[in-house]
Amino acid sequence: MTAERLGFPQPWLSVALFVVWQFLADGVSGASVVMGTILAVIIPQITHRFWPDSPKMHKPWVLIRYLTVVIYDIIVASISVAILILNPRRPRPAFVSYPLTLDHPLGITMLASTISLTPGTVSTDVSDDGSLLLIHALDVDDNEELIRTIHQRYEKPLMEMFQ
Repeated sequence: MTAERLGFPQPWLSVALFVVWQFLADGVSGASVVMGTILAVIIPQITHRFWPDSPKMHKPWVLIRYLTVVIYDIIVASISVAILILNPRRPRPAFVSYPLTLDHPLGITMLASTISLTPGTVSTDVSDDGSLLLIHALDVDDNEELIRTIHQRYEKPLMEMFQ
């Protein structure tokens, strides 16, 4: 019996909603578990018509490694940006055109979101043909090094998950 037949059209969304609710509830209690369960069941039921297709993740366990890298990078980038702000040296901002290897729409969205979540960088645009991602970085020494880093740390794991 599939998750959709059991009333969970987006089972991963349901799990994510439940977990996020527990974090927002400031502690696990009977009421927060009940409310989290209600939200995890009702919200996907209401929104399932808006989802074109369920995203297929080929290697979901890679997501754990990916999230660990992203959280680590957010912490390191936060410290780097703080040091940059306190340092008298002027930053070297740059727009960098990142050539996408990834072609899965959800993967591209996750890559752009990850870049924007990391302090000091923001994704500003995806080309119409989906081959380039325009990134603004606060302080760049070498554009090619930034491209290599993003490819190794973010895009390759996303390709493992979605392609």
